Amino acid sequence: MTMTTLFPKRLQRHNRVMGIVFLVIAMAILAFFVPSTKSGQMTTFVFDVSRGEALPIGSLTFATNTGLYVMAVLAVFAGAWQLAKGFKQSSIILGVVARVFVLAFLLWAARDRSMNLTGLLQSTLLRAIPITVAAVSGIMCERSGVVNIGIEGMMLAGAFLSALIGSIFANVWVGLLGAMIGGGLMAALLAVLAIKYKVNQIIAGTAITILATGLTSFFSARFMADNQAINSPPTFHPIPIPLLSKIPVLGPVLFNHTMLIYLTFLLVIGIQLMLYYTRWVLRTRAVGEHPRAADTLGVNVFKIRYINVILGGMIAGLGGAYLVLGSVGRFDEVMTAGKGYIGLAAMIFGKWNPLGAVGSSLIFGFADSLQVKLAIMSVPIPSQFLLMAPYLVTMVVLAGVVGRSRAPAASGEPYEKE
Repeated sequence: MTMTTLFPKRLQRHNRVMGIVFLVIAMAILAFFVPSTKSGQMTTFVFDVSRGEALPIGSLTFATNTGLYVMAVLAVFAGAWQLAKGFKQSSIILGVVARVFVLAFLLWAARDRSMNLTGLLQSTLLRAIPITVAAVSGIMCERSGVVNIGIEGMMLAGAFLSALIGSIFANVWVGLLGAMIGGGLMAALLAVLAIKYKVNQIIAGTAITILATGLTSFFSARFMADNQAINSPPTFHPIPIPLLSKIPVLGPVLFNHTMLIYLTFLLVIGIQLMLYYTRWVLRTRAVGEHPRAADTLGVNVFKIRYINVILGGMIAGLGGAYLVLGSVGRFDEVMTAGKGYIGLAAMIFGKWNPLGAVGSSLIFGFADSLQVKLAIMSVPIPSQFLLMAPYLVTMVVLAGVVGRSRAPAASGEPYEKE
């Protein structure tokens, strides 16, 4: 069978699968959401400002049943068209239909009550920040050919040292520096194991996470539990950006945050520019794709990998600092709660691109934020399922993209210089 005959068959199969998925989404709306709503029920979405002084824009009220039927019809139309002719950009349509389902879910969950969408979006961004930082850390490492499974441990080390050093010096910036040093030290250990001693990178990264978890838990229980003075660092406070923070909805969501979040914005933009518009990236990507060819051209493969892995660890430490200095103001054992691993999923979903990682991190952040919002609203869904939501989204996303996203060719492969 030639490629010319195989490709149309794959395309037809893809169109059928996508069309069926769209129709299943429509059936789910009709089977689960519509029967549990009553005629006359209304859903109100409020655009309230919980902090800052943005201009208010009121609220939107919908008839719940009507809205659900509209969402179902849109999904049915997308499925029928996909089966009959197929969309040229089916992945984009999948994203649209997924948003239709989410909107239908929100209509159902908030029936006969109101939901603050501005607060939900604010919470989404806040919960996406550590995932974004973890994803960028992974990108830095994998672009140079080193798989970093130890991001979780580096974030934990950063969180612990940010609390300890920030408390001792009573300074958030010194605490932030300590976090980056902690993450960098863990990354340096990974780099030595993976690059010099050529230890399997998955095993080395897992060992780093186990080591960091054990050390931080031990020192926290041994010293911080009885001496809260070394676990009470100062925290960053929100700084509204003049004029921009007053934009309705977008103002409080994007322009009324702490310096750590603004630094994350700058970090993503900076890494994006570095990865595509500098000489450094040419060397980094060459080392990650074909290290032997890069070595032949005079690029020091080991040096590039060491630098990138340590920088990635320092970035991961920044993510750990956010959990302490930008949020709760104290260190708790295993407080990263798997965000380093979810960051790796965001990296894959974003196709090893910083901006793509931001988009995928927002999806995970939205799932996490939504489960908290639904728990507060006492939606009739078991709390265990709500807590599972971010991890279920992670599995669904990975099941959909793994195999279609191409990692750097030399990622995970140790390099032997001849």
